[in-house]
Amino acid sequence: MPTAPPPPAAGNGAGAPPSARATVRRLPERGRYDRAQAHAILDEGLVAHVGVASDDGPVVIPMLYGRDGDRLLLHGSPASRLLRAGKGGTDMCVAVTLVDGLVLARSAFHHSMNYRSVVVFGRATPVADLAERRAALDRLVEHIVPGRTAEVREPNERELRGTLVLSLPLDECSVKVRTGGPVDEDEDMDLPVWAGVVPLATVAGAPVAAGDLRGDPPMPASAARYARPAGAGGIAAR
Repeated sequence: MPTAPPPPAAGNGAGAPPSARATVRRLPERGRYDRAQAHAILDEGLVAHVGVASDDGPVVIPMLYGRDGDRLLLHGSPASRLLRAGKGGTDMCVAVTLVDGLVLARSAFHHSMNYRSVVVFGRATPVADLAERRAALDRLVEHIVPGRTAEVREPNERELRGTLVLSLPLDECSVKVRTGGPVDEDEDMDLPVWAGVVPLATVAGAPVAAGDLRGDPPMPASAARYARPAGAGGIAAR
């Protein structure tokens, strides 16, 4: 069990960490423990890296996910070694990172990235009730493509029974954020080297119809208007 949390980093205005293991230790001034900010990052992200300790050693697997209130939903095949370990509840560490920009400094040493990240610790448990599992899968689809569940066939009972969904509480999580431009040494400021930020963002391209599409169904709004939620980009001064 984690020990009692230490006091929050002085002056970061982020509140108290929920546990010792969720405390940001490297550059603690970048740490945040605000649940709303964690939710916003999770809602904007698409891929979570899920880590567990297996019989073969540590395993980290990239997975799609969805957020339902104060819990994360993860899904996969019941045959998956990662998710199979969670049938009775398993400890996990889940990380989601958004890269907002490349920070180019005057020296190679001070190059960095602007980012927003969430790390979640907790015990994931299976969603056993089929009605709750159906709602969880709808939430996963809506997280990835908002509005899509109303446009497609819903899962049948065979598909529901063949899909494992895990629920992971967000009670023990932390946020880490880096914004702003490069931080160079005073002696490097007069070097004739360009420095600044190259912003990065996830931008959807034009939808491409499936090659085996039958008839002439119209392009749905979920595809035609697809865009990820707007986030707090990484170039504001700080």
